[in-house]
Amino acid sequence: MLADADDDVRVLAGGQSLVPLMNFRVALPDRLVDINFIDELRYVRVDDGELAIGAGVRQAEAERSPEVIRLLPELPETLRSVAHLPVRNRGTVVGSIAHADPAAELPALLLALDGSVVARSAAGERRIAAAELFEGPLLTTLAPGELIVEARFPTGASAGGHALVEYTRRHADFAVAGTVVTLRPQNGTPARAAISLFGVQGTPVRAVTAERILAQDPSADARAVAEAAVSELTMLGDIHGGPGYRRRVARACVQRALIQARGEQR
Repeated sequence: MLADADDDVRVLAGGQSLVPLMNFRVALPDRLVDINFIDELRYVRVDDGELAIGAGVRQAEAERSPEVIRLLPELPETLRSVAHLPVRNRGTVVGSIAHADPAAELPALLLALDGSVVARSAAGERRIAAAELFEGPLLTTLAPGELIVEARFPTGASAGGHALVEYTRRHADFAVAGTVVTLRPQNGTPARAAISLFGVQGTPVRAVTAERILAQDPSADARAVAEAAVSELTMLGDIHGGPGYRRRVARACVQRALIQARGEQR
């Protein structure tokens, strides 16, 4: 069905993003492919130093999974910021990533951890890095007929510290702006720092300049790093806030997240 180019075919997993779009007539698919009954897609396993999460795994399942908590604690921490528990009981980890909402937390986490997804179609299987997956608001680089069958997160990527900070109008709303900061220690110092921002552009984005500053000076002033993180971005503007307001919010989020990831006192 996915390979049928003549129809608009959508995949239904948790439905927490697709069904509201259908209710508002934003999405009008010709067919729905319900993958809820494919047990082979409901797994959490370690593979080659990465945590692989199948497309059928609910967000709440990943949030409570002892294996996920032990190997990738930043994922449960991030999931607690995703919507409300009733939504996470149905929504899937992979579904949120595939939906590619620029204000969503899970795509930003995948990007910060240099994760990837595995896409499968009738033509075969391929792996897509997070940096190459997100193309625009609700748009990915998936080819017609492809289904994301799993998300892959490197384990131990943020052993030096991790924090997610976002600003929402109400609890569990999509973020006006937010950031994921991860630090990886090497010989006692964080040799790798990753900062991804969400809610500020059409896709989650890495703050490359700020990361470079931290690579050169792991103890760099958090305020200066935050300023560098937003200095080169062209911010979104919408009913929730103009570009200038979003820039200030994003800057504050990065500063707070870096302080938290370092375990410093505010």
